[in-house]
Amino acid sequence: MAELLDNQRANAVFDIFEHTAFRLETRDVYVVDREQERFRRFLAGERENDRHPTRSSEWWTRIRRLTGDGKRVERVRVVTEPLTDYSRWLLHVGQHGTAAGEDIRYLPRSSVGELGIPYVDDYWLFDSRMAHLFHFEEDGRVKGRELIEDPATIVRLNYVRDAAWHYAIRWEVFADKHGLR
Repeated sequence: MAELLDNQRANAVFDIFEHTAFRLETRDVYVVDREQERFRRFLAGERENDRHPTRSSEWWTRIRRLTGDGKRVERVRVVTEPLTDYSRWLLHVGQHGTAAGEDIRYLPRSSVGELGIPYVDDYWLFDSRMAHLFHFEEDGRVKGRELIEDPATIVRLNYVRDAAWHYAIRWEVFADKHGLR
């Protein structure tokens, strides 16, 4: 396995990419320690309000800055239906991402094979020329990200991005379909 970038080194690319950042998410569950309390509250039926820290978090501030500078930040989540609790929660908090300027879309897992979209693990693709391929622990925690610059792999990831994006459903439509808006 190649050297894995830590979060600080991996996130540094958000300060240097020029035009587009695209994320493909392929898992139905992720384990992120800082999300656990908010996820627990969602499962308990507690509503987030406009003053929730998510709105002013470092990530959403970054997204607002990037999109305000004219850069595109896009994401496709491949999801199993019916949605897992975690996927429902991500759909719910997607309102914060879209409010910050991120274009989030959903692709039902059942349609991926029918559409001929090849399977790849989670990745970020920057300016269609560099990628970070995610590596995960067994429990769904991120081990790290592998820097990918091999031209043939980048072409494949661009193809997957384009195909997934073409068929993916906008956040607003998907959230309405699942009664989470």
